[in-house]
Amino acid sequence: MINIVLVEPQIPQNTGNISRTCAATGMRLHIIEPIGFDISERAVRRAGLDYWKYLDLTVYENYEEFSRKNHGRFYYCTTKGQKIYSDADMSADNLYLVFGKETKGLDEQLLKANYDKCIRIPMIDDARSLNLSNSVAVIGYEALRQQGFMSLKTKGELTII
Repeated sequence: MINIVLVEPQIPQNTGNISRTCAATGMRLHIIEPIGFDISERAVRRAGLDYWKYLDLTVYENYEEFSRKNHGRFYYCTTKGQKIYSDADMSADNLYLVFGKETKGLDEQLLKANYDKCIRIPMIDDARSLNLSNSVAVIGYEALRQQGFMSLKTKGELTII
């Protein structure tokens, strides 16, 4: 199982896009509070998120609760990483890809404690970062590719008249 972990997300549109990616690919989504917006059933319904029912979502009060309840191979996605995401071995059965909040990324202490597990997406020197939902899609799909796209539909159908 590929797990996407959002630590303190702040922008609802990013989390909505990430949720849709997770629902469409079968990746599990973990959200660690505080959250900068409302994800109640009423708010989700009002936003027209009709795919939400397909989402495997767990919300945690804090990172400590998340850490106690989840075990596997972890990668911390950060612009401070020295390893390119495509060089990371994402073939583990229980893979966690951890992403920080949009304004600050992941906590420095967490990164220092897991420096050998920090991965990044290559960018030009002057770029601060990519959009969070785009980063999740890039790295999440690399994990899916490395795992053979599991049970995802990989061929489309075209009716030719």
